[in-house]
Amino acid sequence: MDQVLFYVILVIWLIPFTFGVERIRTGDGILHTCLDGVKHKIEPGPEAELFNQCTPWKQRSCCTNATAESLHGNGHYNFNYDHCPHIKNMSSACRRHFIQDTCFYECSPNVGPWIVKVNMKIRKERFFEVPLCASDCKAWFDACKYDYTCNVNWIRGWKWTKGGNECPADSMCHTFEEMYRTPEDFCEKVWDHSWKVTPDSEPCMRLWFDGEAGNPNDAVARHYLRMMRHGTFGRSHIANLNIKLLILPLVVLLLKS
Repeated sequence: MDQVLFYVILVIWLIPFTFGVERIRTGDGILHTCLDGVKHKIEPGPEAELFNQCTPWKQRSCCTNATAESLHGNGHYNFNYDHCPHIKNMSSACRRHFIQDTCFYECSPNVGPWIVKVNMKIRKERFFEVPLCASDCKAWFDACKYDYTCNVNWIRGWKWTKGGNECPADSMCHTFEEMYRTPEDFCEKVWDHSWKVTPDSEPCMRLWFDGEAGNPNDAVARHYLRMMRHGTFGRSHIANLNIKLLILPLVVLLLKS
């Protein structure tokens, strides 16, 4: 039983580290927030201009124009899209969609309901399972399906060098279509479940829109905030998973004792 008591104390001690200490975001502030990342602004605001594919966010943006311009080039966060150059570099059509995705990551003020804590050099927060419109996902996959990659999850598994990310020694390059099979599989796995593909008939985020006509993602974030207030949406599934992972060894010990 001494072993059981030790594990109970360990679980209690680990709980704060498991869930982290989040920045205080309450009420409508959740709808007006930026990720805690090295290139993100402290809070969203207007920009006189935002470069190229990031233009839709200029009325209320979490990125500066310098960041917007940087992410259109090579080496943003030292990341290399052309990691299968012996076959072909990424096509311009595919790259355009990845740039739009990165603009969303850097510039969107609408991800408050989906923010979770992480411990990375480039950020202390990420978004998790943001609802992405199925048609946006399909357009992205269709533009990239004949391009090549060697890694399913682009947040993990790379060989990192001074020149950026490279394919691991034991990996092989395949087309996106071979690697992911379906648009849903691609969109949800490529950035480690940052996205959750959602039917267009339901509230979902757009990667590209006419910023002069307003940001349609504002309404999506408001919808999910209302669901949070009514207790029908939240990140409780993440907390529940962490609790189960902590408690499982304790249950095993109790059964053996």
